[in-house]
Formats: sequence, C-alpha cells, structure tokens
Amino acid sequence: MSDEDWQKTACILCGVNCGIEVKLDGRHIARVRGNREHVASHGYACEKAQRLDYYQNGKDRLTSPLRRRPDGSFEEVSWETAIREVAERFVHVRDTYGGASIFYYGGGGQGNHLCGSYGASTRRALGSVFSSNALAQEKTGEFWVDHMLFGTGLSGSYQHAEVAVFVGKNPWQSHGFQRARPILREIAADPNRALIVIDPRRTETAEMADYHLRVRPGTDAFCLSAILGVFVQEDLINHDFIRARSQNSDEPFAALTDVPVADYCGRAGVTEASVRDVARRIARASSVSIYEDLGIEQSLHSTLNSYLEKLLFAVTGNIGKPGAMNAGTSLTGMFGGALSSAASPVGGHRIIGGMIPANVIPDEILTDHPKRFRAMLIESENPAHSVADSTRMREALRALEFVVVIDVAMTESAREAHYVLPASSQYEKWEATFFGAAFDTATQYANTFTLRAPILDPIPGTLPEGEIHRRLVRAIGAMTDDDVAPLHAAAAKGRAAYANELMRVVSERPHLAEVMTVLLYETLGPTLGAGNENAASVWGIAHNFARRYPESLRRAGFSGEGAELGDALFDAILKNRSGVVISIDPYAETWRRIHERTINLTIPELIPELKSLREEHPSCDPEFPFVLSAGQRRSSTANTIIRDPQWRPKDPAGALYMNPADASALGVQSGGRVRIITKRASAESVVVLTDTMLPGHVALPNGTGLWYPDREGQEFQYGVAPNELTVTEDRDWFAGTPFHKHVPARIEAVA
Repeated sequence: MSDEDWQKTACILCGVNCGIEVKLDGRHIARVRGNREHVASHGYACEKAQRLDYYQNGKDRLTSPLRRRPDGSFEEVSWETAIREVAERFVHVRDTYGGASIFYYGGGGQGNHLCGSYGASTRRALGSVFSSNALAQEKTGEFWVDHMLFGTGLSGSYQHAEVAVFVGKNPWQSHGFQRARPILREIAADPNRALIVIDPRRTETAEMADYHLRVRPGTDAFCLSAILGVFVQEDLINHDFIRARSQNSDEPFAALTDVPVADYCGRAGVTEASVRDVARRIARASSVSIYEDLGIEQSLHSTLNSYLEKLLFAVTGNIGKPGAMNAGTSLTGMFGGALSSAASPVGGHRIIGGMIPANVIPDEILTDHPKRFRAMLIESENPAHSVADSTRMREALRALEFVVVIDVAMTESAREAHYVLPASSQYEKWEATFFGAAFDTATQYANTFTLRAPILDPIPGTLPEGEIHRRLVRAIGAMTDDDVAPLHAAAAKGRAAYANELMRVVSERPHLAEVMTVLLYETLGPTLGAGNENAASVWGIAHNFARRYPESLRRAGFSGEGAELGDALFDAILKNRSGVVISIDPYAETWRRIHERTINLTIPELIPELKSLREEHPSCDPEFPFVLSAGQRRSSTANTIIRDPQWRPKDPAGALYMNPADASALGVQSGGRVRIITKRASAESVVVLTDTMLPGHVALPNGTGLWYPDREGQEFQYGVAPNELTVTEDRDWFAGTPFHKHVPARIEAVA
C-alpha cells in the first residue's frame, strides 16, 4: 500500500487529538494508523482510533433539517424553510422576553470546536448572554483555582518529570497529554523516576505505579490534606521558592500545620506510612508534574480538591522549569478561569469561565421566575444524556418554548428539539480542537495546533456549522449585503487589503464585531477555495494569537510584523496536515504569565472548608451503602461521540464493575444481572467482577445508554444511561460541579 493512499487527519475521540493517517474505502474509514510526522503525537495512536468509522457512518446520521409536527413526530423540511423559521422563532423569543432568555449549550465536542466560534455570532446576534457546556461539569472549579493561584492555567511536563502524579486520573485510558502510554511506560521502567497514583480503583495506570494511594471514594480531600500536612510538619516545603515566588502563605500553612495526618489517613483508607513516603518522594524530586481529573473534580469537595492538588506542586517549587508545571500559550483563551461578575438569572449561581453550572440548568427553566430561560440552542453536545438527572433535564427541555439542536446525529437532546439542523461530520469539513497540545525539551516549552482538512465530501443535506450560522445570522438581520459588499471586493485584492477594509467597515458598523466569525466565513472564506470556508474563523484566531504572543511565535520560526505575523501563522496552519508548532518559550516565560509573577497561595473562600475537614467523618448511608462512579473511562468508551454500540465488542452492554466480595454477599456471579438503585432512579445492568474495585465501590462506563437503531431500523437503548441515576442537587457548593463519581447507591441481585 503506497503512502499516497493515506490521508493525514487527527483522531477526535479525546481532547489530545493525536495525528493519524486514514485509508478510505469509498465513504468508509477502512484503516487507521498513527501519523509519524505529526508534530505532537509522533506516530502514537491508541486502539480507539481504529474504530472511527463507527462515528463517520453511524446509522443515526442526520441528512435533512427536521421540524417537529404537532403530534410530536418529525418531518423533513428544506434548509431555506428551517433557517427562516428558526430565525423567526428565536427573534420572537428575543423580542418578547429579551436575548438573555435564550440559552446556549455547546461549543463543540472533543475535536469539534470551530462550531463554537461560529455559534458565538448567532448568540450575539440574538443578544444571548448565558451559556454552558460539558466543561461546566468538569473543569470550572479547577479553572477558578488556577485563576486565583496563578492567573493562568498550568500543565505538566510528564515526559521529563522525575515524578508524575495522577489524582483521580487514569491516563492509560483517558490520556490527557500526548503519547500518554509510552510516557507512562518510560517512567515506570526508570528506577530514578516515580509514578504516583491517587485513585480508589486499581487502574491500568495504578498497576504501573511505584505508589498507589488507594483512597476510599470521596475522601481525596483528606488524603491530599495529609500529604500537605506532612510537607509542612516535616518541613519539606521549598522555603527559598516560597520566599521568592509566593505571597499569602501564612493562612494555608497554619491550617496544614494543624492537620492530624494519621487521622486523615485513616479516614481516607490509606496507611500513614504510604502517605509519608509519597510526600517525601515528591519533596525530594528535582521535578514534579501533577494531573488532576474527573475522579476528584466530580466528587466530594471538588473545588477544594483542585486547590489542594495545586498546592502539592506550588509549595514544593515545581513551577517554571523542565519536568514541572508550566504555562503555555492558548490559541483562543477560551478556557479562562475567572469568576464572572454575572450570576445565573434565576438562582444566582456562580458563573465561572463564562459557564453556568450544568447541574442548575433545569432550575433556571422549571420555574415561573420572569427571567427564566425560554429557548435553547444546543450545538454538538447532548445535555439530555450528559447532565445529571436526565429525566429532569428532559422535562426542562420540554418546558422551553423553543429548542434547536445542531448536530451530526439524532441524539437524545435532538429528540426533544423543535428543529434539528444536520451538521457535516468532523471528517467532512475543516475542524480543530482548542485543547492545547504541549511538549517540552530540556530548555523550552512548546505548544502545537492541528487544523484538520476534510477527507470526505459532506453527506448531501448537511452543512458545516459555519454555513449554518452564516445563514442564521443573515436571517436574523444582523448581517446584510451592504455590510459584506466592500469586504468581498477587498478580499479579491489580497489579505492585506482585506484586513484594512475589515477594520474600516467594523469601525463604521460596530454591530458587525458581534458577528465577526460569520463575517469572516462569508467574505474571507471564499478566497480559501470552495469547501474551505469553515477554516475562515481560524484566520481571526491566528491574528489574535500573533498580537498576544509575538515573541513565542517568532521563537517557533515565524517572521513578520503585525498582520504579516498573523498571516504567516494562518498559512502554516492551513497548509500543514501534521500540525504546527505555534509557540516556543523558555521556562522563565511561565513567570511572565503568572499574575504579578507571584503565586497567591491563599484562596479565602476555600480555607474554611479546608479547616472544616477536621469535623467531617466519612460515613455510609445504610439505605445506599455503595458508591457508584457514573461514567468510568474504559478502552471501549468515548463519551457519546460514537453512538453505535457495535464499536464495543468486548463490553457491549457497558457492564457494572463490582468487587468479588460484594458480589458474593449479594449472591451474584460475573455475567449476572443486578439492579442499581439511587435516590433518583433505578436501572438494571450486567455485572463484571474485578478486584480493581474496592469493596463498596461500583462503576458504570461513560458513553452507554444511547438510543440507536438495530439492523431492522428499530431503536433500542443499549446499556445504562448513567445520568438517569444521578442527581442535580448533588454538586459542589462553590463551582456546581456534579458528583458523578460519588453517587450513593443500593445494589440488588436480579433473579
């Protein structure tokens, strides 16, 4: 097979987006291999990428706009009809209740983020103020902690770290950084390095670890506090670093001095000796990188957990150097962590990173409050399945006056919509992820970006999101022929003339700044070639990046001043199918990105919670004696981006993992069935017995419980939908993050 038969693209099944090459057979992705030329992944790809055809050719792909009939069924309508009627109904809601009553949930799935750039134009054209997406179920607490401590996000340099620590994270399955599995193997094989895992489950990563602190579910705050207590009480703090690089250290150090280490270890279910060994290993390391993830972010004390995790590397001086935590560049800045001054309109809930907590969305709809949400635009996400208490989320969607879904498939959320607009797949249009792909060397820290070119023509009847939003903005009346005519003329003369004319037009017509991305799509897009228009918003993103990080860009090999530098970056991104190194920085640059070049170690809002741990004793509800982890990452799951259950040949039902001792007490064998009961609902599941689970701890995978047609076209629900069992009110007090990894449950055998 010649190399000419392979097309370069990237995997879309997690945020890492490894570079891959695919071999097509007609419209099918027949073969997949890692792209050795990719600037970040260097030929690595996990086994999940081999099953991408199940995404591309799902049986529930949408091929025509759909409109709900009065009887609840759907009928196909033309794009002209759909766009006109959707715009009219959104405008009616806006003019009747105000633009703030139109709620946006979306911004893209794993590798599908350009839709968010275009969706922003439609939102602004309607005056929509409030939004959310899946990140508000995961990362907002961490974003806010990063903002309070550092003013920016920091990420690890695992390939060069002497010690790598994973807290509630299993990178063997969920990755999170480039080439995760080879790097884990390298650390595990090196006697001079150490791998530390804090997790209730004996994960694939934990089995490789030098130290596994197997905490009881939900007790991470006690374990992390105990490690920090050892740091302070054994004087393992990097005092020179603290004096030179931090402020406001007295209050957290005083609280940690009072931590009863042995007691907290007992509450967490780990030995004091192992905790002290871990603390000492971290403290004596020349470099430490730490990754926290959903295991602690979707569990008790979520935001406090993020604070404690970051103190582990902050007080030991593991910032701004090789193998430690560093601040890279952000192509969009879309994941800022600041706490907004705004609050949700009904409940007054905190808005972090611009996102309302996903768990409170039904509360903002199912009320008679005059400021409640009246309409919703859902794009490339599936809140009817992914948000806690799916029954209540569906009730909320049905209570809205108007719901529109833009997606590639007939999702559970699409079933609740008034209109469904079919998007082209991620392999039928230009697309990208805005999650950073970083790597480091002995002297420098770098970030990369990959723009995927389409490898297939769009299925007839579908459109890329850029075109959908262009048409909507036009129909709303926020962009007219008069607005775009001078820009079309300037674009024909070249990008320099276009950039000058764009500044002039927007200065004279400032309302166009609100719909900038679709303005670029319509006027700059055609100059990129037919079918390439969806890449147009990246031109604006590249120029913003060049203005923000000119020296980082020059260190990556780009030249030019002003607009020339932005154009050089855009051209490279558009041309290189194996990704582009967009920035290179010396490690000292991290300190220029940290606010005032100093770490603020005290977060006043969280100190009382840290101190209150002394009075908290983990206990078990006798009515619900098990802890259910709802949404475990496995080799056969990838959120809901692949809907066809046939892609999971090893675990088609998405079994419940259970410890053999628990199964014996229940009289259940592997392959048997149980009923899982929570305070919200119940569901039946097949059981797999495994001692990787602690007694009293059970887990269901993510990505199951979807409705999908069988060979005869009859639809069935395959596996358990985890969020049928979760509860909206069980969430972090500060960030609103749901406790999906700590759901009290009762398990009963099914005869």
